[in-house]
Amino acid sequence: MPTNPATSTGPVWDWSAGHGPVTGAMSAATGALAIATTGAATGMPPAWALAVGAAGAIGHTATSLRDRLSARTIGMRAASWLLGAGWTTWAIATGPLTWAALGSLATLGVGIGAAARATLIHEEARELEAIAVAERQVARELSAERRAIAAEWVDRIQRVCHVTVRVLAVEQWPTGSGFTIDAELPPGGTTYDRIAQHATQLAADARLPHGCTATASQGIDQGRVLIDVTTVNVLAEERTYPDQYGPLSIHAGIPWGYRTNAQEICVYLREQCALVVGPTGSGKTNMVHVILAGFARTTDVLTWVIDLNAGSAGLPWVRPALDDNGQIVDGMTPGVDWLASTYEEALLMLDAALAIGRQRKVAYQDLMAQANTDLLPISARIPQIEIVIDEGAEILTSTDRQMKELAKKILEVIRMLRAMGVRTVLTALGATGSVLGNLMIRREAKARVCLTGGEVEGMDLSKVFPGARGLRVDQAPYKGAGFMGTPESAAALFKAWRILPNQIRDIVTATSALRPTLDATSASVAGDAYANRWAPERTAWMRDPHRPTPAAVTEQGRPGGLNLSALREQPPAAESEADALARQFREQIDAKFATAPERGQEEPEREERPAGLNLSALRGSDGRTGPDWLPTALEAIKSAGAEGMKPAVVADTVNRGRESVRKALKAAAERGELIYRDRGPHSVYVHPDHA
Repeated sequence: MPTNPATSTGPVWDWSAGHGPVTGAMSAATGALAIATTGAATGMPPAWALAVGAAGAIGHTATSLRDRLSARTIGMRAASWLLGAGWTTWAIATGPLTWAALGSLATLGVGIGAAARATLIHEEARELEAIAVAERQVARELSAERRAIAAEWVDRIQRVCHVTVRVLAVEQWPTGSGFTIDAELPPGGTTYDRIAQHATQLAADARLPHGCTATASQGIDQGRVLIDVTTVNVLAEERTYPDQYGPLSIHAGIPWGYRTNAQEICVYLREQCALVVGPTGSGKTNMVHVILAGFARTTDVLTWVIDLNAGSAGLPWVRPALDDNGQIVDGMTPGVDWLASTYEEALLMLDAALAIGRQRKVAYQDLMAQANTDLLPISARIPQIEIVIDEGAEILTSTDRQMKELAKKILEVIRMLRAMGVRTVLTALGATGSVLGNLMIRREAKARVCLTGGEVEGMDLSKVFPGARGLRVDQAPYKGAGFMGTPESAAALFKAWRILPNQIRDIVTATSALRPTLDATSASVAGDAYANRWAPERTAWMRDPHRPTPAAVTEQGRPGGLNLSALREQPPAAESEADALARQFREQIDAKFATAPERGQEEPEREERPAGLNLSALRGSDGRTGPDWLPTALEAIKSAGAEGMKPAVVADTVNRGRESVRKALKAAAERGELIYRDRGPHSVYVHPDHA
């Protein structure tokens, strides 16, 4: 609605505003003049004005005392009332419109304004001084407490660690669960490790509650140390996942839990992979759901899940978005973008990830050049793909042929697709050398979580967090508690939030509009395997537990039943140079020696064939000791002469896992069928004919 220019010009008066020193003096002077003029014209008794002024002085004095104003302010207000009342009384008696009356009133108004201004400044200064005094009092109290803490810990560190430090600051945590000591190390090359290795003794000397620690870490420089002292065990209580499901970004960090100071700890996974270790009963499944919840809230991440245990990790995140017919509910998207519960589906997913990574390297060269970076700029338009693989570390160490194929592709994703925004989160059941022995995992999975739940067996924290000191399993005996370390945060105690099934449904619903879609460039090479991932026939197993999974009925229409490796129609793989040499070597052995026939070749009739399935593991047993491939290995070792053969070469010859070959060769040596020559890394097995 347009405004009228005639009504919008001129000064604007705020009649609700209070008076200042100038307007207050003007109001008092004009009020006295008006009363004096009216009183003189009407014959009002002059004493009435004096009585009103006296009452005003008394009232303002009372209110000023109640407000605890200074004596200067009280005197100024009382004097203003009395002087104004005195002038009004004199003007009524002698006439207010004389030059003497008007001049004295003007002088009185100026004086009252100046006095009011001076008293206002005085009151402001007095108020600021009172605030400063209170702050100094609080500071003195805090300083006294901090000085006591500093003195106590200087003495404790000297007594336990034999190191004399100088405390520079003590910072109380806002959560009230502990404090941080910033100390200067003594000269002479002393490092923070001297204190970090005595963390347990320091906690015991301080009589800290169970679950509380005193951990030392690097300070602002190498001559300083930070000591975090926990005084309240926040890990003992169970906290549910925060009910604020706002948007997150892969660049800004994703919260996975909270530290002993009750503050959230975030992971930054744009370039790094993650590893979560936790035995049965430690809360690992709950931790996986916390991770999936964080990914579901991000606006620039698509989550793919591989769980060969019936897809149990991803099912709660998919089912809320599917109706009874397996169709996506309108306006909903599943909490994970793809779920693989079988070997075949996992292969499709990993092949799609590799194809996407290769395509992005070519298609987005101009975009990376514009951004002047060698990392693909991840955004909602080009989202990052996070592949969460439950018990993925066990897949990497499995000797099963199928799992080896998956492991090969997983390692290829980890090794090749960092810059193109495809990363993995692996879980493992234990912190052992067999699980964490892969160099690729240790090098790329820099964000590491070890849930202990009080479990000691198979929980070697030094393998998960090499170089970390003072970490003990008994510090985190609670379900969901453990240790977490990232490149941005040293390994220390933490706990994951508890996330319940109803929360998962709420998160899927609340974040449905936040999740991105796969960019067209990537979707074009992912093909039908990705486009039809939510087809009803591929998700039927999610709705009907009695329905066979895609592992029993494949896309080629093979009949259901046992999924034996001998029945799989697999295309011949490209033969590498090493495989070709091994095949030629085996052919030479077969040509010279009688060896076990390959599968599919005719075998001589046995006098007694065991009843039941004719599995390859049962062929050629006939009461012989050792596996069916052992005669081939013995002949190969015999043909090698006096030099013998290493176990690794034997394993390649018979195409078996090295660990199983070592065990079989060791047993054969104990039976006298072979001779073991211990030469350290060059140890070999020799046939008795050449011993």
